[in-house]
Amino acid sequence: MRINILLECAETGERLYLTSKNKRNNPERLELKKYSPKLRKHVVFKETKK
Repeated sequence: MRINILLECAETGERLYLTSKNKRNNPERLELKKYSPKLRKHVVFKETKK
């Protein structure tokens, strides 16, 4: 039931983080604040298609 997803930075477009989510409990796209080494601060990362 859990699937792996890639997280892409909303500002720079870099794809750094791989995480998993339960599709039944969270059918909408995931948005998490993670650290971006390029910007050197925490920014919003959004779920992308593989």
